[in-house]
Amino acid sequence: MTRLSVNINKIATIRNSRGGNIPNVIQVANDIQRFGAQGITVHPRPDGRHIRRDDVIELKKVITTEFNIEGNPTDSFIELVTLVMPEQVTLVPDAHDAITSSTGWNTIKNESFLTSVVKEFKKFKIRVSIFVDPIEKMVEAVAKTDADRVELYTEPYATGYTKNREEAIASYVKAAAVAGNCGLGINAGHDLGLINLQYFNQKIKGLLEVSIGHALISDALYYGLENTVGMYLDCLKEK
Repeated sequence: MTRLSVNINKIATIRNSRGGNIPNVIQVANDIQRFGAQGITVHPRPDGRHIRRDDVIELKKVITTEFNIEGNPTDSFIELVTLVMPEQVTLVPDAHDAITSSTGWNTIKNESFLTSVVKEFKKFKIRVSIFVDPIEKMVEAVAKTDADRVELYTEPYATGYTKNREEAIASYVKAAAVAGNCGLGINAGHDLGLINLQYFNQKIKGLLEVSIGHALISDALYYGLENTVGMYLDCLKEK
């Protein structure tokens, strides 16, 4: 079964909008694990507008599944990740003021930089995933950095799904095949939701993990958090 890692940034965004500690990020992470999700993802950003440094440190104490920290590998990010030592780090080329992740790495242009970053995390035995667009040559270049996995950026798939799902998935099938041939594990994330997740999971051979936040938390407003986690897990049942 493909694993579900729930990104809880939106929970922190709601909390931060009023101050205080409602909703409680730590409690929500515990509940999501209790409801069956196999991981928790956070994406701390320099402006601290959602998940904060202290949250990341406190979350490490309570996560019993898999902790995935994603972000741009600046010096401060690297320092935080190596302090916390999650099971996985996902490298994302976000600008400091990005609203959300909007593109994958140019792994050819940034091969040397990414290789050095991967090497640093490998010293701490942290699994490394690199966020890429579904472009075969970009996936091939990831293998040269010694990273363990790619995370396929799925917003273009989600956008195209309602128009022509076969066309929308085509580049992802090819990219996943290249990843498998290169010995890379395959993760995916961004704009996956109840409408398009099951089809993606069925079509992508070797998909190990999806990271989902915005859609899942939004769906929970209607269905409740426990029910929603269950609905997403149902989409990821054996292919």
